Amino acid sequence: MLNLALTGFFAAMILLGFKRPFLWVLCYLYVDIVAPQIISWGFLTRLPISLIAFAAAFLGWLVFDDKRDSRFTWRQGLIGLLLLYCAMTTFTADYPEEALTKWSWVWKALVFAMFLPLTLRTRLRIEAVALAMVLSASALIIDGGLKTAMGGGGYGTLIIFVENNTGLYEGSIISCVAIALIPVAVWLARHGTIFPPDWRVWLFTGALIFACSLIPIGTQARTGLVCLAILCGLYLRTAKNRVLISAAMALAVVVVVPFLPQSYLQRMNTIEDHKSDQSASTRIGVWKWTLGYVKDHPMGGGFQVYLSSKVAYDTVSSQTTGSNVTITRTPVVETGRAFHSSYFEMLGEQGIPGFALWMLLQLSGVVQMELIRRRWKNRTAPDEAWAAPLAVALQLAQVVYMFGSLFVGIAFQPFILMLVGLQCGLWSYLKRIDRPAERVRRGRPAMRVAGPAAG
Repeated sequence: MLNLALTGFFAAMILLGFKRPFLWVLCYLYVDIVAPQIISWGFLTRLPISLIAFAAAFLGWLVFDDKRDSRFTWRQGLIGLLLLYCAMTTFTADYPEEALTKWSWVWKALVFAMFLPLTLRTRLRIEAVALAMVLSASALIIDGGLKTAMGGGGYGTLIIFVENNTGLYEGSIISCVAIALIPVAVWLARHGTIFPPDWRVWLFTGALIFACSLIPIGTQARTGLVCLAILCGLYLRTAKNRVLISAAMALAVVVVVPFLPQSYLQRMNTIEDHKSDQSASTRIGVWKWTLGYVKDHPMGGGFQVYLSSKVAYDTVSSQTTGSNVTITRTPVVETGRAFHSSYFEMLGEQGIPGFALWMLLQLSGVVQMELIRRRWKNRTAPDEAWAAPLAVALQLAQVVYMFGSLFVGIAFQPFILMLVGLQCGLWSYLKRIDRPAERVRRGRPAMRVAGPAAG
């Protein structure tokens, strides 16, 4: 029954796309985020549905879509340069076969991020993409949140739908994405037109935010706790009642902490005392190895170069007995450990040039969203008031990701690249529709403007 339901939904999206080709773009978002081929038990697992949806989205735009309002932005050009550079390092990689395995999905994520803005020529499409991303990710988040609320979870043991450790099904990744998703969900509840704001929308949004907050607890991923703290701090930056909100946050912490599992609290304590935690010590050792590797290989070693890593360190633990403190050092040597950081992932695999391109892509997104916020924040017309809040939501999501990616290797995570593509589409759309408005304000005749809610 599960296989039939998932297959039927995918088939319905493909068929409906013949009437509205843009639905194929949304279909690809759903397939790439939820990965129904992983959940299914039947013949859906043997179909290349990701490739089918990808091809349908691209061909649908190429053959059927109106391209007069499509614009190619310079950030899309950055994605293209990063794609070419990654292709070069893949064919010169230290581990060619392993590198090709990662390249098989990285190129698709980069190409789609570069392609997505070309399809976002109306407000409705921008909102539809944001909604599809939130609802698709919420399928995983709600499942994980329910299991956490019922007492399940644990580090590496929270099973979302199926036992899998790839993509958004990995604990640290879903923790980072769940927290980054909150600002976008709030924007949809406030400014959405597909599901206009009412009590049902706010009820679902509130429940989803609660589920997002439970994911770091269920996965016991320290990344999620850091992301949640960063998001709370960022909200205070633009909040009107900062003192009241700060007090509410502090009260929430006081109320919630006694109900948290002891295993979760013990794991969070290792953020402060990382020397006693082998996982944290391994990361620091790999990061040091990466800096040494890049010094000798400034162009990077290609995907999966971490396989050649070798780190040696001591874990330190202390035990207090009366007035005596016994310190124990345990030597550990590990090989082939992953980077556990997007920044060191980019440095090791793509070298200094690839790291520079990736950082420029990320930081330019923060800057662009800030420019939109400042330009549109005082506009109150119904067809303009939504723009600045969406820019803020996408900016918050990206900043949360940038902090979260300090501790998990998600430099090419497709969901984050979709957010980058959404940023590019928003920037291009607002820049295009704002030019006629400028001509009107200066007393010049306005050009044709695509309606904000056109399909």
